[in-house]
Amino acid sequence: MDALIMAAAHALSAGDPLAALKRVALRDDPPALALRGIAMAQLGDLARARELLRSAAHAFGPKEPLARARCALAEAEIALVSRDLGRSLQTLDAARTVLEASGDRRNAAHAGYLQARHLLLIGRLDDAERVLAAFDAAALPPASLVGRELVVAGIAIRRIETRPARIALQRARRAAKDARIPALAAEVDQAVRAFAAPAARLVSRGVGRLLDLEEVENLLASDTLVVDACRNVVRRGTKLVPLSSRPVLFALLRALAEAWPDDAARETLLRRAFGARHADEAHRARLRVEIARLREAIRPLAALSATRDGFVLRPRADVAVLAPPVESEHGQVLALLGDGEAWSSSALALALSVSPRTVQRALEELADDGKVEAFGRGRACRWIASSVPGFPTSLLLPATGISG
Repeated sequence: MDALIMAAAHALSAGDPLAALKRVALRDDPPALALRGIAMAQLGDLARARELLRSAAHAFGPKEPLARARCALAEAEIALVSRDLGRSLQTLDAARTVLEASGDRRNAAHAGYLQARHLLLIGRLDDAERVLAAFDAAALPPASLVGRELVVAGIAIRRIETRPARIALQRARRAAKDARIPALAAEVDQAVRAFAAPAARLVSRGVGRLLDLEEVENLLASDTLVVDACRNVVRRGTKLVPLSSRPVLFALLRALAEAWPDDAARETLLRRAFGARHADEAHRARLRVEIARLREAIRPLAALSATRDGFVLRPRADVAVLAPPVESEHGQVLALLGDGEAWSSSALALALSVSPRTVQRALEELADDGKVEAFGRGRACRWIASSVPGFPTSLLLPATGISG
């Protein structure tokens, strides 16, 4: 490796892409093409960066698998940043295998960190944690170590575990200081602000107030019957009943919880669950059926009784409703877009485990309301969120396997 290539690589590791380009901008040999690609990625020209990295990989040829794997790793990182989530996991896994076999522990560890970051984005928290545990964090370069700690914090935040999240953010801040890259320090500061922001709104006995994540954690650990409108579950301590696939039952339960300790009138329940403006006998019959289903679903946590005017919850402790700080239709889509990156509709669908058409309809409705914006066309179309005060909440982000 010649002196200019080494100097350019050092400049990139220090977060100075312009200094790197000064050394290799006029060169077309494979190492220079790869470094130019990484420099363009750091400058934000992701399309040009991909072109250069692919040219470098082609120029290296099949006789240099390690160099090609490093190019693939850089391209996979660009795909992750641009929220092109379709194939980046497979690319990262293949690159990591070659890097480990070639003894490149540093880049193999970086590939592992990127895999964990991808898994966090789509809510596969257990898988992300396993990937992080499978490589030595000490092998990571300082800049990647910052990202790893942010992934650790992200996993803890989505699990509503504030102490490990706070510790990981502190480690990320120290690593960013050691890396001396302003963009990384800014990313950590943004994560710290998001952690400290209101995570949910509590409604109990007719009174509402904002909660931070630690207060949410304490509430969920208490004996209170919590109707969680962020994740559409009802829980008391470690017992949990998911209702995300039963929206009518959840709407009825939330109305009952908001009315508790009083009863909820039948007219209120009909309006909240079915949108019925005028109750007729068919609506009342349907309400009786759904109430019977709800009574059976929440039997492990609370009882449900009829009154003269409606129905009332009979819990074994207090009742509280946990809602997003600002409620909005398609809140999960807005929560993902709240990271400030541009997402494709297919990536949003993958993260939320819904169909692309479902996401597209949500995006179109949000765009009509001025909450999101699109740029590009066809497969290159990306979506970003407009500024929405108080949104999103981390409790709306995907997190599979949450059990309390």
